[in-house]
Amino acid sequence: MAKLTIRNAVKRYGALEVLHGVSVAAQDGEFVVLVGPSGCGKSTLLRMIAGLESISDGEIEIGERIVNDLEPNERDIAMVFQSYALYPHMTVRDNMAFSLKLARRSRQEIEQKVNDAAGILDLSALLDRYPRQLSGGQRQRVAMGRAIVRNPAVFLFDEPLSNLDAKLRVQMRTEIKTLHQRLGTTMVYVTHDQMEAMTMADRIVVMRGGDIEQIGSPLEIYDQPANSFVAGFIGSPSMNFIDGEVVERNGAVELQAAEGLHWPLPDSARAYSGKAVQLGIRPEHISIDTDGLPAKIIVIEPTGSDTHLQLQAGSQAIVAAVRDRLSVSPGQSIPLRIDPVKAHLFDPSSGQRLH
Repeated sequence: MAKLTIRNAVKRYGALEVLHGVSVAAQDGEFVVLVGPSGCGKSTLLRMIAGLESISDGEIEIGERIVNDLEPNERDIAMVFQSYALYPHMTVRDNMAFSLKLARRSRQEIEQKVNDAAGILDLSALLDRYPRQLSGGQRQRVAMGRAIVRNPAVFLFDEPLSNLDAKLRVQMRTEIKTLHQRLGTTMVYVTHDQMEAMTMADRIVVMRGGDIEQIGSPLEIYDQPANSFVAGFIGSPSMNFIDGEVVERNGAVELQAAEGLHWPLPDSARAYSGKAVQLGIRPEHISIDTDGLPAKIIVIEPTGSDTHLQLQAGSQAIVAAVRDRLSVSPGQSIPLRIDPVKAHLFDPSSGQRLH
């Protein structure tokens, strides 16, 4: 196990700079998830940690060693790829043992480590099979087993679940998290799926355009997003955003939006009275209330545990997630109320959090 520290990491391809001085640290034994949209630089950063991409400027430290100039096999890391990268002509046993054979470990040590990893990953009955005889989830476990036998200081995962179906992704999320709890090894995991980030991470690093937007625990990022990008990226369905002006009306603080609609705000928003702001409210913090604002139902999406409503309030599109089983139809108008205590305020120009 080891701490991983990245200081002001820059990556350039000629004149094009794709990472702009990124700094982040994964503590010894921590599970850190890099998340962001395609092209944000998360996979490039992971490949720089692994030594598969050179670092243009800055430092990468694993344990107490600066590894900028070290080859991948000298960095004491193990990487699990999206594509599994198994040798099709080798059995599960030989795939898992391959790196140990290259390192000229003894037969007894190789057998012990392969058997231990197979036991951890429930692969013991599959050791003599070939990759073509395995399911996608089993292949991914073999890829993890191949990493485990090396006993690395840091595990790196590059979108390892993106090739799996939805049900298997949920299962594998649990298996990887359980593996981390059992091994206690530092892990850095890249994904574009914010649900994977929320359910697996000790800390999340949200990236955009080669920069880090926010670092924090899953609930810190969900409850206190640093800006409107993070607020909109984390959470499903996404946060609703409503532009308007903070006004005081009948002693209450409200957001005056288009068509003269007034949305309630917490009393602390009084500090922004007269200013243009962007209100952010998550779908689960919108309820049906007889005193609410009228909104027309556009689409109804029952999920079983709750119901997602696509609505129109004036010209404003809104998504609400309600737990009640509703007897409503598209085209029908219902009254909506937001929970002002759960309201977020952002600067409409910079996107930075105000409240």
